Parts: sequence; C-alpha cells; structure tokens
Amino acid sequence: MGRKEKLFSRLQQRPKDFTWGELTSLLKTMGYVQRKTGKTGGSRRRFVHPSAPTITLHKPHPNCIVKMYVINDILELFRKEGMI
Repeated sequence: MGRKEKLFSRLQQRPKDFTWGELTSLLKTMGYVQRKTGKTGGSRRRFVHPSAPTITLHKPHPNCIVKMYVINDILELFRKEGMI
C-alpha cells in the first residue's frame, strides 16, 4: 500500500488527529495544487484541481489538527466527484 492509499484510508477512518500536513499531502496526490487566495489571504488556502471543484479551507492554527467538519466535507466532495 502506497502513501496515497495509507493517507486516504486514514482519512476515511475520520481520525481526531489528522494533521494539516497529511491533508495537503493527500490533496496533492489527488491532483490538487495549492494556490494563493489573494494579497492578504491569511489562513485561507485554496486547492485547485483541473476537473474537480476548487476546495477552499482555513489552515488550522495554532495547532495543526484538521477539524472534523473539514474531513467530512472532503470525503463528501470525493464521493460526489467519484474520486473514491
């Protein structure tokens, strides 16, 4: 099982300790590219895919743990787009 499969399997388990680094790594392996959100984007991050909808997220701070609603939203998007 490769890194992409391991991260995706972990995401599907909806862990309470899924990190921002793991999420961005997974999105990159799924074909998403991180783009700047503007001059003063702050903690907003935008991920663009050539054929799937754009994902706009807030980078968690001060810790790096992703909120559960973000995990649920990502999984729902992947299901709708047939990526899982």
